[in-house]
Amino acid sequence: MTRFLLYSFFCLAVFAAGSLPHTAQARSEGIAVVVNEDAITDSDLNDRLKLVIVSSGLPDNQDTRLKLVPQVVASLIDEQIMLQEARRLDISVSQEEINQGFATIAAQNNVEPAKFKSMLQNSGINTATMENQIESQISWSKVIQQKLRPQLIISEKDVDDVIERLHRDKGKSEFLLAEIFLPVDDPKEEGDARQLADRLAGQIKSGKAPFFRVAQQFSKAAGAARGGDMGWIQQGQLPDELDATLQTLSKNEVSAPVRSLSGYHILYVRDKRLISEDTIPPREEIFNDLGIKRLERMQRRYMMDLKSQAFIENRARS
Repeated sequence: MTRFLLYSFFCLAVFAAGSLPHTAQARSEGIAVVVNEDAITDSDLNDRLKLVIVSSGLPDNQDTRLKLVPQVVASLIDEQIMLQEARRLDISVSQEEINQGFATIAAQNNVEPAKFKSMLQNSGINTATMENQIESQISWSKVIQQKLRPQLIISEKDVDDVIERLHRDKGKSEFLLAEIFLPVDDPKEEGDARQLADRLAGQIKSGKAPFFRVAQQFSKAAGAARGGDMGWIQQGQLPDELDATLQTLSKNEVSAPVRSLSGYHILYVRDKRLISEDTIPPREEIFNDLGIKRLERMQRRYMMDLKSQAFIENRARS
């Protein structure tokens, strides 16, 4: 099966500067989900399932599709809410921006946009589903920059505290880490999230699906766009349950799913080393890292608030 590298345009860059509703279309085909005034159709869901399966390298069979439905539905709901919030704030995304996003993905696959479009179509993928995903991600990044970025404050003391901690932790281990994070915002999502986490971890460990591609398509963490990259994480920096798992992993090892208070994590140790004077990053890098992590927490709370206020009717139960 041909695999495609997808790029998420929702990058939480600290200093970085809507799809039309499906109402008319929904009259002539089944509705999978209603999100406020918009409908996600059965064809929307099926198109996205195909894109996710092909791009992540998962096997395309009925069992995979059934297990992916809850996560794909959740992603489509999030995208509709992103687009609706952008419309509410009079934020728009031009076709030129969408085309540029498509061209960026094509370049990452080392092909021209026209060639990439043909590759997608030959794999049975409706290119509109990728364009919709690009539009929602660009819209959301603009929302975040307009609404949340002005609220973000990183002080010199914040940076000093990190540097002081790193000096104090010299000799301890640190890990070049990547993660796949599947949030559980509602107890009703527990079973579906656990099943998906188990399946993704199994596919990665068996070599059937590359970690970074699965992370780009499924992870809800800030580093998803970079294949789940978290950078260098120090011993004791993660929540206890994740830190305990981290201590058991060797270089190039992938963990089983780990439950935290917020959801399921799959960890991938890309490298390990001891903290020393030479490994302490410069102030600017620490500043940026703090900003990215705080902005990620802020946008997640923002999305949870929007979802809690939304009318959502899910008819696509697996």
